[in-house]
Amino acid sequence: MFYIGIDIGKRSHVASIMNDEGKVVLKGFSFPNTIEGGEKLLGKIHDFSSSSDDFTVGMEATGHYWLTVFSYLHEKEFLIHVLNPIQTDGWRKGTEIRKRKNDIIDSVLIADLIRFGSFVETTLSDENIFSLKQLSRYRTYLVGTASDFKRKIIAVLDQVFPEYDSVFGKSGVFGKASKEILLEFSSPETLHDISANTLAKLLKEASHNRLGIDKANALKSAASRSFGITFAQETFTFQLRSMIEQLKFLEAQIKDTETEIKKIMVTLHSVIETIPGIGPINGATILGEIGDISKFSNPTKLVAYAGLDATVSQSGQYQATHNVMSKRGSPYLRKALFSAALIAVQHDPVLKAFYEKKRSEGKHHLTALGAVSRKLCYIVHAILKKNEPYEIRM
Repeated sequence: MFYIGIDIGKRSHVASIMNDEGKVVLKGFSFPNTIEGGEKLLGKIHDFSSSSDDFTVGMEATGHYWLTVFSYLHEKEFLIHVLNPIQTDGWRKGTEIRKRKNDIIDSVLIADLIRFGSFVETTLSDENIFSLKQLSRYRTYLVGTASDFKRKIIAVLDQVFPEYDSVFGKSGVFGKASKEILLEFSSPETLHDISANTLAKLLKEASHNRLGIDKANALKSAASRSFGITFAQETFTFQLRSMIEQLKFLEAQIKDTETEIKKIMVTLHSVIETIPGIGPINGATILGEIGDISKFSNPTKLVAYAGLDATVSQSGQYQATHNVMSKRGSPYLRKALFSAALIAVQHDPVLKAFYEKKRSEGKHHLTALGAVSRKLCYIVHAILKKNEPYEIRM
C-alpha cells in the first residue's frame, strides 16, 4: 500500500508518496492545477502501481482549491481522505521537532498522517448534498445582492421622486407593476406627461388586472406635486433604470436557483421537510451545511456547529450570568434554523409552548427564537440519524 500526501495550492500542488514502512518513495513532486498536471501526477503514481486500489490519498481542505484535484482523482477511483488543516498542524507539532513548514514537508506529513490513520476526516458528502450546499450558498449571495440593489433604488427614488412609495407602499415598490412603471417612466416629469388611461393600461397588464385607473391617477397626482430634485435628473433616472433591470435579472436568477434546488430535494425524499418551518429551500441549506449527519455524534455538536451554543465568560472567581450565542460554525445553517424556528413556533404545538415559556420568563423575542433554534437542532439530528419523519405531538 502506498500513501499519497498532497499539499494544495492555488495554481499548483505538491505530492509526496510514502510506503507501508514510512519510507518516502517520491518527495515533493510539483504539478500544476491543470489536466496536464493531473496526468503528470498519474504518471508518477503508475511508476509504483497501475491499480488505484494500491493507494490512499490525503489532502487538506484548503479553501476551494482542493476540489479540482479531488474530482480528478475521484473519477480515477482513488480512495481519498480530505483533512482539516488543523489536524496536520497538530501532526507537525508532534513529529517535526523544528516545526518547519513548506509545501514539500507538508505533503510528506499528510502522507504520514494518512499512513498512521490517526485523523478525523472532513467528510465530503455525496454529489446531491454537495450541490445543495453550493446552490444554497449561491442563492444567499443572490438574495443579499438583490437586497443591496433595493436599498440603492430606494435611495435614488427618495431624491428623484420621494412621493413614489406613498403610492405603492414600501412593500409594493418592488412589485412587478411598480418595476415596470419605473423602467418606463423613471421621473415625475415623464409620468406627468403621459395620460392616465395609458398609464392604467400598463398597470393592468403588469398586475394582471389588480391595478388600474385609480392607481394611475394617484401616480399622476403625486408626480404633479413631487418635491424631487430636477438638476442632473437624467443621471439619476439612468441609475434607476439600470438598477431596476439588474434587480429583475437577479430575481430571475434566484427563481432559477430555487428551481434547481427543488429538483434535487425531490430526488432525495429527505425527512427534513417533515419538520414544521422547513421547506425545500431551508431544508436544502440545512442538509447542505450539515453534509453527513454521522459527523455529529450527538446533537450538542450540531448545535455548536450552527453557532447556537452559548459562550462562557469566566475569569478567576467571576463567571458571567448572562451568556451570549457563540455564532461560530456555519452562519448559513444558523440563519436557516432561525428562519425555520420563526415558522415552527406558529405551527408546532410543542415548539410554540416552548417559545411562549421562554417569553414568559422575560426572554427577548430573538433570545426565545434562539432557544427554539437549538431545540430544532436536536430534532434535526434525531430524524436524520434515524431517517424517520418528524411527528407533531399534540
